[in-house]
Amino acid sequence: MGQEKHVIIICGEASGDLNASDLAKELMAQAPGIKISGVGGPLLRQTGAKLYADIKGLAVMGFFDVLMKLPQFLALKKLLVRKIREDKPDAVVLVDFSGFNLRLAKAIHKDVPVIYYISPQVWASREARVRTIQTCISKMIVIFKFEEAFYKKHGINADFVGHPLLDIVRPSVKKREFLHQFHLSGSKTTITLLPGSRKGEIKKILPVMIKTAALIRKQIENSQFIIAKSPYVESNIYERIITGSGLKVTVIEGKTYDCLNSADFALVCSGTATLEAAILQKPFAVVYKTTLLNYFLYRPQIKLPHISLVNILAQKEVVPEYIQFRATPRKLSKMVIDTLHNPAALERMKKELEAVTALLGEKGASNRAARVIISLIRSPQGKTSPTA
Repeated sequence: MGQEKHVIIICGEASGDLNASDLAKELMAQAPGIKISGVGGPLLRQTGAKLYADIKGLAVMGFFDVLMKLPQFLALKKLLVRKIREDKPDAVVLVDFSGFNLRLAKAIHKDVPVIYYISPQVWASREARVRTIQTCISKMIVIFKFEEAFYKKHGINADFVGHPLLDIVRPSVKKREFLHQFHLSGSKTTITLLPGSRKGEIKKILPVMIKTAALIRKQIENSQFIIAKSPYVESNIYERIITGSGLKVTVIEGKTYDCLNSADFALVCSGTATLEAAILQKPFAVVYKTTLLNYFLYRPQIKLPHISLVNILAQKEVVPEYIQFRATPRKLSKMVIDTLHNPAALERMKKELEAVTALLGEKGASNRAARVIISLIRSPQGKTSPTA
């Protein structure tokens, strides 16, 4: 690649670490000798990237969580601005984590080309952030086809590459083998709980899921329950919530796709996990709950009728959504039981999830994203300012 190139990648959450690490691997494969540094977690670190800071503790949920961690975010921003000005990278790639990354882009866009991979959901809420993107971002690399049209409508340089989950989401073993490995029955109805990857989410959502599971267990005696544990959250958070429920739950860390693949039905926190369940064509319902103040602060800003990415892509309700006040164990357990007893409904949901998956594009998103980035940093125009 001639003179060694340097790319800084910034992510802030578990899903971002996964996507950033796959992108880093592709950049290294396509441009041997490229230097990667930035902010990430264990997955990005494993690629050989030099991390200025780790994402542990960065994930936030709601306005007050952000306020409590504001000094940490300000310190990280100051560190990154200094590193970027000292190291003079060929590009900075921002991966999701919009609350922090858009503010960082404002501070650095005059010094370095800024590329955004995994777009902020400005099409769903707070569209005013589009102006920041117009001013501060040299290139948007988007994972939904409709995002490309949205940004081009606003005069923003955007390329659709497909969704990286298509290359990532696959179980490591067959369902029967997985269940046997964790001493679970292959003949029982298996329900998997995915309460999120942030402490705040888990503390609000898992209690609802556990109470729902207990009600299901009373109606479907031949049932068993799995929690897909995030490796980024301490075990005692889960243990405190499960203790006292009287429910036997198997907690499995770091095997989300196997946990989903083993499920006859799943309860899934809104976010990336809904697409993971869709790709595996596992019937599920979306569950989301936050603090009352956060709910009343953010709900008016959401312009779309659905919050699940699956339903947004389908432009209709493919999977039921149980949000805030509707997310009660009684309502959830009734829905799960009714659905499990309705084979036609289960089959219909699977087919609709297959149709949604087809909207995610083709495999190879990280490969195509890396090609876009390499093309930009090789180009003489790579150092130009974004279109205002």
